[in-house]
Amino acid sequence: MQKKIIALAIAAVLTSPALALADNANFTFYGTADVSHDTVRTGNGTTTANGATAITGVTKEVVSSNVSKFGFKGSEDLGSGLAAVWQIEQQINLDDAAVNTFASRNSFAGLKSDSFGTVLMGRHDTPYKLSTRRLDVFADNIADNRALLGGVTANAAGVGSARASFDGRQNNVLAYISPAFAGVTAAIATVNLAEANISSGPTVAQNQPNASALSLAVMYDAAPFYAAVAHESHKLDTVAIGDSESANRLGFGFTQDMFTVGLVYEKTSDNLGTANANLYGHTGLYLGGKVNFGNNAVKLAYGKTGQLGATLNSGASQVSVGYDHDLSKRTKLYVLYTKLSNGAGINYGFSQNSGAASTTSGFGTSPAALSLGLKHSF
Repeated sequence: MQKKIIALAIAAVLTSPALALADNANFTFYGTADVSHDTVRTGNGTTTANGATAITGVTKEVVSSNVSKFGFKGSEDLGSGLAAVWQIEQQINLDDAAVNTFASRNSFAGLKSDSFGTVLMGRHDTPYKLSTRRLDVFADNIADNRALLGGVTANAAGVGSARASFDGRQNNVLAYISPAFAGVTAAIATVNLAEANISSGPTVAQNQPNASALSLAVMYDAAPFYAAVAHESHKLDTVAIGDSESANRLGFGFTQDMFTVGLVYEKTSDNLGTANANLYGHTGLYLGGKVNFGNNAVKLAYGKTGQLGATLNSGASQVSVGYDHDLSKRTKLYVLYTKLSNGAGINYGFSQNSGAASTTSGFGTSPAALSLGLKHSF
């Protein structure tokens, strides 16, 4: 009898973890490992916008982690077509562990209804960003079109094309995404851009500054066509009372057999300049395409952004060409070349979080990068 009791106790200890896992088996672990060897040259320029003091370009070779990531996501069926949904996603830097954090990417909890859509809260891409991400054939590496599109956030020197990125992943997001009706999906999100206590009073001086964003998108997805229209506005009282900026975007995609084409157009405006003048407002255009043949693909993209407000020579362009070879459904080798051409009054750089992107440049430079990489999804 004593041996049976001991055996039952051991069995209970061994099976408890398995039962716990079974009770929490409503999640998926996923991720991407994307590493590349990048050679980047910044090119020569000047130290100030439209300046005369020359700065000599530099060259850098580095292994970049690009958008390597992992995440957990899951749901619980609550009955009647309703489910609780959640996700925790983290970008990882395979070449630099010192900068890793946790839950830096889309991380949220919410409710999803088959009939009424999804409501979520947490950190998430805005609808404006989501509307055309799929149209970038070089998404998430050094040739990503966000080098010029989406309102590059102004740096400490005020150089950029927005105060807050329009192609952003924001904190404090409350979002609603509708179900698809005849291929049409709508999304809306409100964002608190500054967490602070707010008081009100009869005068402006008695009101604490606040910052918020409203982002909207309508997307049509019915093969072979894709189309999107999006708007986002930022209230920036934390910069100065009454400051604001906004952006509008149109996107179109077509996929047929071996061909994929994507087009994005956007226009931004603001009142951030002297006497509420347009400081960063501009137009932007992106055209990208891909041709698949067997396990291979050739990609080409062109991006262009116009002058920022009244800043002379502040337009820029980007040309990228690449080749992909699929080793399997989840693993590919790729090589790409991308080049930015800045006007004398601007210094756009590559957008992605990589060692190559961190190389600084002067105004009027033409930074270029050659990247050889391996991407594996799991």
